[in-house]
Amino acid sequence: MKQQLRKEVLANLQKMTYRTYVNDSHELGHKLLSLPIIMEATTIAVTVSRRPEVDTIAIIEALWQLGKTVVVPKCETPTKTMKFYILEDFTQLETVYMDLREPNPVVCEEITPDIIDIVIVPGVVFSPQGYRIGFGGGYYDRFLAMYPLPTVALAFDCQVRDKVPRDVYDIPIDTLITNTAVVNCVQERDSQ
Repeated sequence: MKQQLRKEVLANLQKMTYRTYVNDSHELGHKLLSLPIIMEATTIAVTVSRRPEVDTIAIIEALWQLGKTVVVPKCETPTKTMKFYILEDFTQLETVYMDLREPNPVVCEEITPDIIDIVIVPGVVFSPQGYRIGFGGGYYDRFLAMYPLPTVALAFDCQVRDKVPRDVYDIPIDTLITNTAVVNCVQERDSQ
């Protein structure tokens, strides 16, 4: 069920024109940056996206301009865990498996998760209750199970479904930002 939904939504995302992708990413980034929790945060964790995910490059640049500390994950494949590193410049990234761009540990400073104020969580499919289907590695669920930090996710409207199948180990997000809404997922879960 999860795999089928992931495939379906990724296919829809691939159909999005480049102009729509850029404009909608910009709009979502603008909504994110106006959230009080982002304005009050000092250290923000975010992945360096690749299309068709919502573009985070402009978001990272805006966070730097606001004087925020941006930390990005490096996946430790054998253990399916993540370590976060301070990113001060895009030249500090290296391209790893599946064309993902991650921090180069030789030039980036590793941080302990306790300094992170909020995590911007990636994903493919989301529900208003904050459940998500990611790319299948389970990295974020493992990380958030160990470090229950405030979370927010960005999703184009076509990535949202009323219900998302979930497993016991799935950690829901707190806030979902879409083209049409900013959803308090905690409230949505509580009202069910």
